[in-house]
Amino acid sequence: MYVKTVKRKRADGTQVAYLQLAHNDWDPVAGQSITRVIHSFGRADTVDLEAIRRLIDSLSRLLPAGDNLAMSGTDELVFVGSRPMGANYVLDGVWSQLGINKTLRRLLKGRRLDPKMERVLFALVANRAVDPGSKLAATSWVGERTHVDGLDDMGSDACYRAMDWLLECETELAESVYWATADLLNLEVDLLFFDTTSTYFETPSADTPADGATVGFRTWGKSKDHRDDLPQVVIGMAVTRTGIPIRVWSWAGNTNDQALIREVKDDLADWRLGHVIWVADRGFSSAENRRYLQRAGGNYIIGEKIRGNTEAALVLARPGRYHEIRGNLRVKEVIIDDGAARDRFVICHNPEQAERDELIRTQLVGRLQTAIDGTDQATHDERTKLATGLPGAVRRYLRTTKTGLLRVDKTAIKAEAKLDGKYLLRTADPSLSVEDIALGYKQLLEVERGWRDMKSTLDLRPVYHRLEDRIRAHVILCWLALLHIRIVETRTNDTWTNIRHQLDQMHLGTFTGTAGTIERRTATTPAQQKILGSVGLKEPAAYTSITPTTT
Repeated sequence: MYVKTVKRKRADGTQVAYLQLAHNDWDPVAGQSITRVIHSFGRADTVDLEAIRRLIDSLSRLLPAGDNLAMSGTDELVFVGSRPMGANYVLDGVWSQLGINKTLRRLLKGRRLDPKMERVLFALVANRAVDPGSKLAATSWVGERTHVDGLDDMGSDACYRAMDWLLECETELAESVYWATADLLNLEVDLLFFDTTSTYFETPSADTPADGATVGFRTWGKSKDHRDDLPQVVIGMAVTRTGIPIRVWSWAGNTNDQALIREVKDDLADWRLGHVIWVADRGFSSAENRRYLQRAGGNYIIGEKIRGNTEAALVLARPGRYHEIRGNLRVKEVIIDDGAARDRFVICHNPEQAERDELIRTQLVGRLQTAIDGTDQATHDERTKLATGLPGAVRRYLRTTKTGLLRVDKTAIKAEAKLDGKYLLRTADPSLSVEDIALGYKQLLEVERGWRDMKSTLDLRPVYHRLEDRIRAHVILCWLALLHIRIVETRTNDTWTNIRHQLDQMHLGTFTGTAGTIERRTATTPAQQKILGSVGLKEPAAYTSITPTTT
């Protein structure tokens, strides 16, 4: 498609030019292209230039942000290039609203560190949220592919120095960020959800233990990523009921979950959070943990194991009616009072999950029956080999007769059927209603959502570090990135994926000419205006830099 000029001679001998929007179509019959006029603008000397400009402006909005800016160049100013800036601008706005910039600059005073350390740390956090990669890749991202206000470029050494310093000031920074977040979002910290995960390293050997330690930081343990063959570290995170992560921790890869929640409670004791109910899954359930969480007026909601648990068997055997609190959730309360302690147990039953459990069990029993059919004629060793080779979920329903024959365990099937769709909760707080206990525990999924985003959106793994301090700092950077994302999502009521898609269309273009160089951004779209307004930010300046040519 192009603009065509057609000239015609009038009767008095003068020529008149007409402007037409034309397009060439291929005519297969004639074997040549044929010009088709799409629109006629009229005489060239009387054309409405303002209408042409409006048309060009309207069409340019359909182009990618960089191409849009390129079209706005003039004879005096040549378009050089553009970089996306929208996502960084919003993240930087939240960074300032949380006071992280002021806190880091205050902590920088009296230190022989580059004053740009605060900007370097923000760039590393923004990189995790926008385009996660290694720290070396982050340097080229800042210098070539994006715009970070106040930071034109950074080297890898500056990144590592900033990470080392971040680890030094983690405790003070985490508390400052928490109180700023609480003020910004009016957080209710009546429930704190805690859970752990693990992340593995593609290395064949574990770390050598440091002085006084029995194991290295990266070592073998029970992997929640199902990679027990690789060294790992354990990561813990505390999250509010609205999904805001308030802090993270890192431990050696073989650390047991049982003692961790006590350490976390001690770390947050100085924050004076008041009456806090800790919510954790069954991996943290122990008498010692329950007593510890009740210190200083605290309390707990903890999941309990229902298999192989004597207390759980007593609770489940108690008669009583279920009460429906949601379409897919029924609850029943059982109180155990032995004189020394009074525990409240809540049995939760999900009818939809019960149907799924029954279907899965039927399939597993079918697999088992198929596997053991015809084994009566096999030797004892052959039957033993078959039984030990079955998956654990299938072997649960297998029994061996006194004569060594393999049979389906109908008693085990009946016992499992009684547990379909059920899970057991425990608390000692008398002020909580049964509904609050059940629904509060379901919000533990917010931590799991945080782990999913940290591992996928923010690329927690692979970790391009081998030193313990750098790994810890990397986890803190991922936490800060997740915190910023959650704040933006909460205030816009949208997902970070959708938000980033809109913000990536905001570019900063560079134009140069004989008079100097300027940087100008694209016009703000309605969607971008809505995001900025929801986050509480003004539109960025149209011109961010004007540099005259020096003579």
